[in-house]
Amino acid sequence: MKILLSCLVALLLGTAAFGQHTLTYQSYAKDVEDGDTTRISVVEQQGCLKITNLSNEVKHPIPGYVESVTYVNYPEDSAFTVLRYPDAGYYSAYPLTNNEVAFSEEGQEKVLGYPCTKYKTSINSNTIEVWMTEKMDFDATPMPGLGRLTGVMVRCMRNGIYATDLAKVGKAKHLPKELIPADKGQRKSSRELSQLRKDRLVTRIPVFTEDQIHFADDETVTGEIPFDTTLHFSHGTIILKRLDLPRFPEHYQLFAELHQRSNGDAYDRTASVFVIPTEKARSFLDGLTQGLEALPVFKGHDGKEYQGVKAEADYLPPVELVRFFTSFGAGHFNDKVQIDGLTWTEENYYKQEVSELRDRLQGDVLIGAFIGNYDRGGHVVSMDLVAYPGDYEWEETPCRRHSVPLFNTCNVMEMSGQNYGRLFATDSLEVEFEIPEGAENVRLRYISTGHGGWDGGDEFNPKENAIFIDGVKTFTHTPWRCDCATFRNQNPVSGNFWNGVSSSDYSRSGWCPGTATNPVYFDLGFLKPGKHTLRVAIPQGKDEGGSFSHWMVSGVLLYDFLF
Repeated sequence: MKILLSCLVALLLGTAAFGQHTLTYQSYAKDVEDGDTTRISVVEQQGCLKITNLSNEVKHPIPGYVESVTYVNYPEDSAFTVLRYPDAGYYSAYPLTNNEVAFSEEGQEKVLGYPCTKYKTSINSNTIEVWMTEKMDFDATPMPGLGRLTGVMVRCMRNGIYATDLAKVGKAKHLPKELIPADKGQRKSSRELSQLRKDRLVTRIPVFTEDQIHFADDETVTGEIPFDTTLHFSHGTIILKRLDLPRFPEHYQLFAELHQRSNGDAYDRTASVFVIPTEKARSFLDGLTQGLEALPVFKGHDGKEYQGVKAEADYLPPVELVRFFTSFGAGHFNDKVQIDGLTWTEENYYKQEVSELRDRLQGDVLIGAFIGNYDRGGHVVSMDLVAYPGDYEWEETPCRRHSVPLFNTCNVMEMSGQNYGRLFATDSLEVEFEIPEGAENVRLRYISTGHGGWDGGDEFNPKENAIFIDGVKTFTHTPWRCDCATFRNQNPVSGNFWNGVSSSDYSRSGWCPGTATNPVYFDLGFLKPGKHTLRVAIPQGKDEGGSFSHWMVSGVLLYDFLF
């Protein structure tokens, strides 16, 4: 009622000749024939506007999608952006007059058949030109954020390229008595409303929540693994959860997001988040529930046995989502050491895209996390799978991305006796794989980190990783991180040496304390469909006293099917 009265007052005062009108605007890139276009609807009634983006109308919307509606009340010099969800409504309000935008009048021009006044301004280094006509005897704009100009906007041009044109004018019918709803929901600032809209579009699936990974007793598991229950294996250093994950459309990007802090362990530890494939007769789950003897064994020339490290006819190794490394004590030890100029982080944060492994992250999935440590306090970990949409439509289409795990020497069952990846001193790691007919974008996802924590160990010495395809040396990669000093504030109990260097500062073979290791990708598009061999060779360093070097490498074959 207040809005209607204000419009009547304005009418009596002669500020505008009000009516009921519909206007349709078309946005496009100038001189681009096949460019994307956007259609905007503006409804005018008694000095008030309702603005909607017609291009955002979707038949099968994704979760969290709503159409935003903008309202303008010229008599009260106000504008509102409204989001109305099934469970709640929210809005932001701002004055229509924008004192931060100063338009200069550029003269008279005829545009799209209308006599117009041209205005010009600059916003964030963008040149904005606007043409307004007073021929229609009312005010209307599809862009109230630009401020208040008299008349109807006929054209807006940004940087002489991107245009919004008035395409159609008509009479409105069957409008409500009050164009602007009285109940717009809970008020938010413009920034808060924008963030709320983004957050609602993102799907966040908790996997682990404040779960402890420490040296402790295992859970006793009989029968099937239950859903949505965190279980501990390998003396508490592996946590595992079974989840029923949604099958996201291809346009979604998937991320693994982790938070980790020390709960008593002071050292930089190898850690891994992985998925256990279960489509073969044997799986890594057998090793967790029945013991290492349930896993296939590769016996090296060194006489040692390496359990469950590569694909076999009846077995697939774990698919590594994220290789990460804890820092020296972030969280638990923050109050133990003070260094001028450094403020310790409360936790370590890791976020890595895993979209290429989406076929392993849908339906019935076993996700595990490992941190090697012998501490009763250990570490506390939280992890979410986060899905970001690339479109507003939910499309039910088959997953075109496929992944086949080939090898993984990351000994996540270390505390149960699974051997370190020491085989490269006397062997290379060879595995067979097959490329199916119709496969596109074939590539290898490869993660490699070297270990051996003394001066001569492979942790501190660059070593070339050679990858042989069908017996031919095809790729080389030397994992090396020389930016470890960047993360000094994540390592409160890292050793500090006489020369001012910290232990966590030292460059390492593909990792730093408190960081994740990025995969590298090798293009296999030159291979024909059929069976092939892949071999990894690394010049692993020699043992020294009781110390030894080892390599944690994992590889996944990736390819797409185009439907």
